[in-house]
This record gives sequence, structure tokens and C-alpha cells, in this order.
Amino acid sequence: MTTRVFTSGRIRQADYDPGSRQLDLHFDNRSVLAYRHVPEEVFRRLCSAPNPATYWEDRIAEEYPKGTPKAPAAGTGSRPPGGVFGEGSD
Repeated sequence: MTTRVFTSGRIRQADYDPGSRQLDLHFDNRSVLAYRHVPEEVFRRLCSAPNPATYWEDRIAEEYPKGTPKAPAAGTGSRPPGGVFGEGSD
């Protein structure tokens, strides 16, 4: 899997799996969207775009079918929940 981190803009990280051709986009609000059947060239252009969010809106969002993200959004799933009434949480 290839990962590209962006330091500004709405998209913070893009993960691309060339084997499955899946693109996972991590946003600044911690949501993750996945797209299937994305050609590697589209991922390369996203990474080199002056504004990746605009490229995503114009070239990816409505062009490729949505999928299930391979990795959870940042900050989720780091600690298993306690029991029904919170036992075992400390």
C-alpha cells in the first residue's frame, strides 16, 4: 500500500492499494472515504495536484464506486470499550 500525507487542505492522507486498486482518503474531520477501481494514474495525479480536495471533487468523488475503508479513521478503535456498565475501563 502506498501512503501520501498532505499537510494542508481537507484531505490529510491518501492510501492506495495497487493490487485491489482501492483509494482510501482520510479527511481533516477524521472521516475516511474509500473508492474502488481507481487507476494508479488517478492516485498519482491526486498526489501531485495543487489542491487535492478539488481534484477529488472533480475527478474521483462521482466517478468511482465507493468501498469500505481498509483502515479505521485516525483516533478510532485505539482502546476497546469496557463492559455494559463501563467495568474494566480503568
